[in-house]
Amino acid sequence: MALSAERKGTMAVSLTNFLDSGCIVASSTALTAWAAAFSFGATWTAILGAIGANAFGAAVGALIGGFLTDKFGRTIIYRYNLLVYALGVFIAMVAVNLPMVVVGVVLSGLSVGAGVPASWSYISETSSSTSRASNIGISQFAWSCGPAIIFLLALALSFILPGFAADGTLLPVGTYGPFDGLLATRVLFFVLFVVALVAWNLQRKLQESADWTEKNQEATAKQSFGKMMLNALKNPINVKTIIFLVAVYLTWNLAAGTNGQFMPYLYAAAGNIDATGQSLLGAVQWILVAICSLAIFSKFGDKVPHRILFGLSALLALLSWVAIAIFGIAMQNGTSDSMGWVLWVYVILWGVSAGFSAQCFYALWGTELFPTQYRGGAQGIMFFLVRAALGIWSLVGVGLIMGDITANPAGFFPAAVIMCVVLLISLVVGVIWCPKTQGKTLDEITEERYGKNI
Repeated sequence: MALSAERKGTMAVSLTNFLDSGCIVASSTALTAWAAAFSFGATWTAILGAIGANAFGAAVGALIGGFLTDKFGRTIIYRYNLLVYALGVFIAMVAVNLPMVVVGVVLSGLSVGAGVPASWSYISETSSSTSRASNIGISQFAWSCGPAIIFLLALALSFILPGFAADGTLLPVGTYGPFDGLLATRVLFFVLFVVALVAWNLQRKLQESADWTEKNQEATAKQSFGKMMLNALKNPINVKTIIFLVAVYLTWNLAAGTNGQFMPYLYAAAGNIDATGQSLLGAVQWILVAICSLAIFSKFGDKVPHRILFGLSALLALLSWVAIAIFGIAMQNGTSDSMGWVLWVYVILWGVSAGFSAQCFYALWGTELFPTQYRGGAQGIMFFLVRAALGIWSLVGVGLIMGDITANPAGFFPAAVIMCVVLLISLVVGVIWCPKTQGKTLDEITEERYGKNI
């Protein structure tokens, strides 16, 4: 059966999500090899983790991109943004020194952030009232495929193109023809480069959102960037909605970011799991996320009450970190050797829950709860706050609370307790104040919340 124009647009736009998560994982996978090749230590490792697609880079990009899409249209991003991304990952791919890595990471991070508000807004505005969650679920499936594919590719390349010798040194130039131990890393970024160009070619042909054309084209044509941001923040309903969504999503994202950035260290130091095992755990987790995005959120997001779906997902996420906290107690007591199975419990619980997680509902509610003229900009503000908070946590909070977990894995226990607390906050806020938007058009939701005159 031929795909509808709505579904084709959703799939084309969803490639941005694949490139977002793929870039995060490829960059984190490359850090060890880059550090060995370009002789930098823990400080630059932390900085690179914070300035790219996972934190500050995406935060700034989203703040800019959100208001650009409100002012010039959703598709303006698709004409240029992925060319910036392609340039960033290309520079990272061919990097021969630390400055090139920094430029590549920053450019790709900014591009990732700029594309997020446009993508979710475009999907919602081109979806029917009974398919919004389904289409958002497809975009989340694409987001989940990024880490799954990159992890699997990294796992395969670890056998075909190993980067390090037995003594832990990077393999020298000439190991693979003219290439050294960075070849596998360059292959990962080459894959993202090719996908970015394919996605750009598909997205630049998309028709503009009719909803934006009708409501925003004249209203925002003469407004400056600062005026648009001020108008968005002056509306008390906008401010309350931002607080609600940040409370639901920022808290969950702290746990998700900790999972993505630091769990490999825990697997290695506490679970005695080598690089191959770490890639396997990561791949299993993200395959579960991808499957559940389609099988649960996309299939039932327009049918099952959101309060039930959100509550179940948030509860599973909380239980996954309770398992890590239990493992942390075992580490402190020196009895963790026989508890490696707890790490698998975590991987399975988190993987299933993330398939219909707070991120899915944030993507859905973030587009439903704001009127068209503020939709991109408000999402940009929220995404900026969320990713900036993760950047601060990655640079400061983790080091102060956990210390050097490679030397003292038990330091992960207090972080696990904090993750349980923030996930409990997300659970309570989301269940109690879950908005009743299911089955309603965007215009109906806007009129209920803002009245006929915004």
